[in-house]
Amino acid sequence: MTRSWWGWGDVEQRVGDAEAAELVSRAAALLPDHDFTVHEPPSPSSLSVASPRVALPTALEALASTEVTDRLAHARGKAFRDVVRNLEGRVEHVPDIVARPRQEQDVVDLLDWCADEQVAAVPYGGGSSVVGGVEPRFEGPAVSIDLTAMDQVLEIDRTSRAARVQAGVLGPHLEDQLRPHELTLRHFPQSFEFSTLGGWLATRAGGHFATLYTHIDDLTESMRVVTPAGISESRRLPGSGAGPSPDRMFLGSEGSLGIITEAWMRLQDRPHWQETASVTFKTYARAVDATREIAQSGLFPTNCRLLDPMEAFLNAGISAEGGVLVLAFESADHPVDTWLARAVAIAESHGGEVQAKRDAGDGAASSWKSSFIRMPYQRDAMAQRSMIAETFETACTWDRFETFHAAVTGAAQEALERVCGIGVVTCRFTHVYPDGPAPYYGVYAPGRWGALVEQWDEVKAAVSDAIISNGGTITHHHAVGRDHRPSYDLQRPDVFAAAFAGAKRVLDPEGILNPGVLLG
Repeated sequence: MTRSWWGWGDVEQRVGDAEAAELVSRAAALLPDHDFTVHEPPSPSSLSVASPRVALPTALEALASTEVTDRLAHARGKAFRDVVRNLEGRVEHVPDIVARPRQEQDVVDLLDWCADEQVAAVPYGGGSSVVGGVEPRFEGPAVSIDLTAMDQVLEIDRTSRAARVQAGVLGPHLEDQLRPHELTLRHFPQSFEFSTLGGWLATRAGGHFATLYTHIDDLTESMRVVTPAGISESRRLPGSGAGPSPDRMFLGSEGSLGIITEAWMRLQDRPHWQETASVTFKTYARAVDATREIAQSGLFPTNCRLLDPMEAFLNAGISAEGGVLVLAFESADHPVDTWLARAVAIAESHGGEVQAKRDAGDGAASSWKSSFIRMPYQRDAMAQRSMIAETFETACTWDRFETFHAAVTGAAQEALERVCGIGVVTCRFTHVYPDGPAPYYGVYAPGRWGALVEQWDEVKAAVSDAIISNGGTITHHHAVGRDHRPSYDLQRPDVFAAAFAGAKRVLDPEGILNPGVLLG
């Protein structure tokens, strides 16, 4: 497979003619006057990419690539605005060098050289950031440090059910190495195929489980991190009350404090029992109440995703006046039909109607899952046709959800109508907790070629203001990066910001690590 330099995933998996025709037909039914002209990506050789301003020393030059397409592929992540800028040939921030360390000492040597030469070091895993987390959006030279050559499971502790894993391993390769041992990390973000363990840790990624083990934090036993000031390695323990957690400082630090080289991860036995069901509702309010009660029941379903009516229709092909709740339970130890039956009973007590209940999946669940996997590719295809198709995610407590949801969707709808004339906002819960949901919103609107980035930025600003002013988080699992910095600065306590800046000064005294992420 060939990774796309400008858009999501593999070139061979991009939207074909038949799929594109179906997407356009669906969109044209709502937007008959939109111009769906296809804009093909430019050839990398046709772009004005500046020559590298620096070169690695002889001892490190075997790690370096200065090939234009390689540099372009590492210049930004995979957000809508990244894809559009690539399509338009706007490549103003490109790393001078892509370096691929093969062992931890290479990382140490690269950071030492960067510190000595005052060259920014941008850690890079799979490059799936959607918040500007890997883009060298600053003046001065930069090295993109790509960890994907460090991709091995180094050790397995079957007794404790844990593994020591190099940070550059991509999701599928990690699972391939664990499968012979009947073990799994069971962390499957949408970017699973194109993201790394180190990237998950650095961004506190959300994964497969809608409840209980929702973030990579929950699966982390210990970490080893290379910083310009030295190496930090935490002790392997199931839990500890010995002061603030070292791992918690680096989890979510987005490469601003150090580069994660390996971690001990908590594993699970591979599941053998799986049960799913889909439940429709007459009103969205009752669907939300049912989801909350299930989240607070102690049943801990693997999947508990509520799709609002528009999300269900657009991405699962299901008409449901109040939305669809997709439930799933799984276990490596015991049948789970009793747990599913209780969750269904709770849903029915709120007026839910079961549409399907099977051990291997059902129409709603399988249809939405297939659409979920294809969403990023379809997003790219619509961006090529001047459509704004993007998402934003957050979290809030249950008591304020109704007001919060109305404010956020209202702000998004008003901005879409002001900027684009018309637009659609959808919502699904990706994760649910006993004290609140994590709503994930989709935005679809007609744009103008040449102004798509600016149009989206205006909508995003309005949405971000609504999220922060109504008590939500600017990100639940997409990280902060550079795109969320303004809202993150408003969200975090000032005293914490000062303490974090102090940690940055100690660990990265020359300020070379991922400048502009989390801190100025």
